[in-house]
Amino acid sequence: MSADAILNETRHYENGIAIRPAAEADLPAIIALLVDDPLGKTRERLEDPVPRSYLAAFEAMTAQAGNVYLVAERAGTVIGCVQVTFIPGISREGMTRANMEGVRIASSVRGIGLGKTMMRDAIDRSREAGCGLVQLTTDARREDAQQFYAALGFKPSHIGMKLDLP
Repeated sequence: MSADAILNETRHYENGIAIRPAAEADLPAIIALLVDDPLGKTRERLEDPVPRSYLAAFEAMTAQAGNVYLVAERAGTVIGCVQVTFIPGISREGMTRANMEGVRIASSVRGIGLGKTMMRDAIDRSREAGCGLVQLTTDARREDAQQFYAALGFKPSHIGMKLDLP
């Protein structure tokens, strides 16, 4: 099965949870998850209609192979999301790595194990697609997120750095 086929399938889990690729119609729910966060409140815009910048980003992502926003859904409601991007590279003998970004769980369902299910799903998809490692960054102020990722086996192996561009 191709990497894109792996990313684009819907998988079903306990408690009526489905993890599937996001559709454009899911953008308001995804943005709401990003806003439902102390840091996201300051950098996202939940508006109706959805700002064009989000639509353009979604279109660019869906046009790029190996790049998908996965959503966790229960009873027709999006309650979690993660962007998964496969990155082919030359280092590590040509290893493809998976990058996880924008991981969010709705505050109303935190603590039920959905984050673990969603991340394990994304990790499994990455392994099935032939990735040799999964990487992510988390804000240094998110100590609870760091503990969560450590419990999944992630190790703080590098120092992440960012440069905001004007």
